[in-house]
Amino acid sequence: MKKSELKKILKPLIRECIREVILEENGIISNIVSEIASGLSTAAPTAQIVSEEQQMQEEEERHQQTLEESKRRRKALLDSIGSDAYGGVDLFEGTSPAIAESNGQSPLSGRNPRDAGVDISSFTGKSPAVWKQLAGTDKKGRQ
Repeated sequence: MKKSELKKILKPLIRECIREVILEENGIISNIVSEIASGLSTAAPTAQIVSEEQQMQEEEERHQQTLEESKRRRKALLDSIGSDAYGGVDLFEGTSPAIAESNGQSPLSGRNPRDAGVDISSFTGKSPAVWKQLAGTDKKGRQ
């Protein structure tokens, strides 16, 4: 039997079987439709993502409002001092708000993170050998 003859016989049979499976009462198509319908009714994951984005947007808006309030307070303070006081110089120009209080868990809590600290290079000069000597190690890194 040739391939083309087998194809002529089997193709109508396979087509009829597939139609029966897909279209029968409890067939695949009814399951697909019911799964799609149930999937459309539950839109919680997208709602959760939208709510997170809304929270981030609201937080950004609160931050902007805080900055605007800070600017208004500075302006009100300058107005209460008087524009001609201090020669018309803005006393708060270039300043930033104080660092927020922390929980005290860190040894650097309450310190400004932009603070450069103290330059200790002048204590022993510019030579790195002094630091090695103070650390108790020789040039080969041994004690």
